Amino acid sequence: MDDRRAPSEHEWMEAVAPAARQQRQEAVRSVTSIEQPVVTWRELLAVGSVVLLADVTLFRGHGYAGSAAFFLLVPALLLAGMKFWRESISLWVSGMMLVLLAIKLLWCGATLLVLFGFALTVAFAMSALGYPPYVLELIVYASQTVQAGYCGLVHYWRSAACLSPHVPRGGWLNVALPAITVVVFGGIFILANPDLATAFGEGVDWFVNHLRDWLFERLPTPLEILFWGVVAWVTIGLLRPVVQSPQGVVDDGIVFAKAASEPAPLYSPFRNTLVMVIGLFAIYLIFEFSTLWFRKFPQGFHYSGYAHEGAAWLTVALALATVILSLVFRGSIRFDPRLPQLRKLAWAWSFENFLLAIAVYNRLFIYVGFNGMTRMRIVGLFGITAVLVGFIVVLVKIAHNHNFVWLIRRQLWTVSIAVYLFALTPLDSIVVSYNVRRILAGDLAPSVQCSVHPISSEGVVLLLPLMQSSDDVIREGIAAMLAEREQLAADRAALQRDEGWTSYQISDAWSQLELQANRNSWKSYRDPAKRAQALKAFHDYVYQWY
Repeated sequence: MDDRRAPSEHEWMEAVAPAARQQRQEAVRSVTSIEQPVVTWRELLAVGSVVLLADVTLFRGHGYAGSAAFFLLVPALLLAGMKFWRESISLWVSGMMLVLLAIKLLWCGATLLVLFGFALTVAFAMSALGYPPYVLELIVYASQTVQAGYCGLVHYWRSAACLSPHVPRGGWLNVALPAITVVVFGGIFILANPDLATAFGEGVDWFVNHLRDWLFERLPTPLEILFWGVVAWVTIGLLRPVVQSPQGVVDDGIVFAKAASEPAPLYSPFRNTLVMVIGLFAIYLIFEFSTLWFRKFPQGFHYSGYAHEGAAWLTVALALATVILSLVFRGSIRFDPRLPQLRKLAWAWSFENFLLAIAVYNRLFIYVGFNGMTRMRIVGLFGITAVLVGFIVVLVKIAHNHNFVWLIRRQLWTVSIAVYLFALTPLDSIVVSYNVRRILAGDLAPSVQCSVHPISSEGVVLLLPLMQSSDDVIREGIAAMLAEREQLAADRAALQRDEGWTSYQISDAWSQLELQANRNSWKSYRDPAKRAQALKAFHDYVYQWY
């Protein structure tokens, strides 16, 4: 009989507790023991410069010019803070994208541009350290700055002794003793001369008072100090990442080697699906081209239903086709011996999808031809173009047998680049100039877009040619509108002067100068009541083309 007793709960806890405590300590140490590069004064200066730049341009800034300056200068500061950085195509591309973004912010900024600026700053830092700036990886890299910033700060603290200048024992007396002696004797000589003492006292009093006032005016608030800490933390995290090293990143863009050919269980369902959608698309495209191409639309034609909502639904169909092709050509299908036959069906359906994309463009331009261009119609053009490019990316994947990760990364790039280009596009310059040309050519329908949609400062000046319109209601309505915008431009300019250079916009300054130069053309509408009457008549008149 085994008379060994089982350990009690207390004895078991006593035995296990030290091991658990040691494990926790090792886990805590592992967070801060990630191999860190040596801290240099150049890196600390770069971090401090980024914090100062962010404070001046973002926290104390009042507009998009400050954001432009930040995104234009921060890449150079990040490179200056890196011990080593790699020159690459992605580094140059992200840098040029930041330059173009800064120019657009200075011209006529928007919140979307600022958001893209932060994302491109992360992409630039990634590229400099050799990390490929894929969209999902960019999100991971940005989120890791929380841990990386903490590890970097801990490393800074531990490296403080190494950064301190080495002063030999007693060496400080070489400077301190002479300085104290000069101050003491200098004070005695000043006190020995009453006039000099009075003048010196007044000077010291003036200096102390002005220094105190200057400090109190610029004393940071708790929120500003918190902002400094966040910027420093994130900047350190960008410079000292803790994510997987670039050497460990697998290139998912390579062509996969074919495995042993074997029949895929889903080959037949996929083949039948492609055959069915090829037939369905062929029937619909015949209907589409026979009903909406090469015809004159009757009075009362449902433009919104066909050219607006219908185009959106066809875009959804094209996007759904992209998803289906992506799901078909993956997994075991890529190694099926009958893959070439399935690809032929995919090419046939792809051709039909390109015809469908042309049909969507046609519907959008039908709507534009009806009553002019708008911002949302440009959004539609960007949307269908992005979907079409995404479809082409899928065809490249199918042709070269790339894997699904490769596809996802390129599709996210496609969407991101489309939104970036949309943000850079001078929307109102395109919209207003197009509509004005149509109106001056005798087609008055686009005048409704000048009434029902807001126009930014980059587009308002382009309304000036309508002062020569042959239509009296449109001409007087535009004159009243420009009189109102002249007053708003003057108010905006006064506010920008008070806010400082960070709120400056080139389009605002250009708009104000042009409106002031032509102010005599609408001087009769400086009366608010008369101006409101003309604007109401204009809005009521052009609404017939809505």
